[in-house]
Amino acid sequence: MAGLLALSRAIDRMNEVVGRWVSWLILLAVLVSAGNAVIRKTFNMSSNAWLELQWYLFGAAFLLAAAYTLKQNEHIRIDIIYGMFSRRKQHWIDLFGHVFFLMPFVLLMIFYFVPYVSLSVRNGEMSSSAGGLIIWPAKAMLLIGFLLLGFQGISEIIKKIAIMRGDMDDPTPFISAHEAAVAEGEALAKEVQK
Repeated sequence: MAGLLALSRAIDRMNEVVGRWVSWLILLAVLVSAGNAVIRKTFNMSSNAWLELQWYLFGAAFLLAAAYTLKQNEHIRIDIIYGMFSRRKQHWIDLFGHVFFLMPFVLLMIFYFVPYVSLSVRNGEMSSSAGGLIIWPAKAMLLIGFLLLGFQGISEIIKKIAIMRGDMDDPTPFISAHEAAVAEGEALAKEVQK
């Protein structure tokens, strides 16, 4: 299990670095969007390339950050139902979801995106808009995003098994929205009393 946990830590570090780096793409997309708007309104000119670039940047941020979001345990779930179970049952639910839903979906997407992206690269696919950008880098982001998500899925499966076996502590203990609100209220009350 030690070797698998080392693999899991390596995957977590990789997606941590990618997730933090990719967050800057949102700022870049906003700057490109604002610059495009200012130029369009001030000089009455526009560029499809700049418009497509902001789409590419936002799409890349979303796709490449999906694995980081999974690592942080921030994907959406129905906490009202999930929170009713013991932490052990929650781990079983997560493991079941990762093995039978996440991984098959990710593997299917990778299976279909490999030829999709390679065909686009081979053909040098370009935007159909006048002055648009090449399309294959955006399509490649789809494949890379799902590869990263697949690796993080493997890491999460390893961690869930290790937690349930008692080989490691739970890195993301579940706190329901109600419990979080109570804790936040108590912390604010203590601040006010100081």
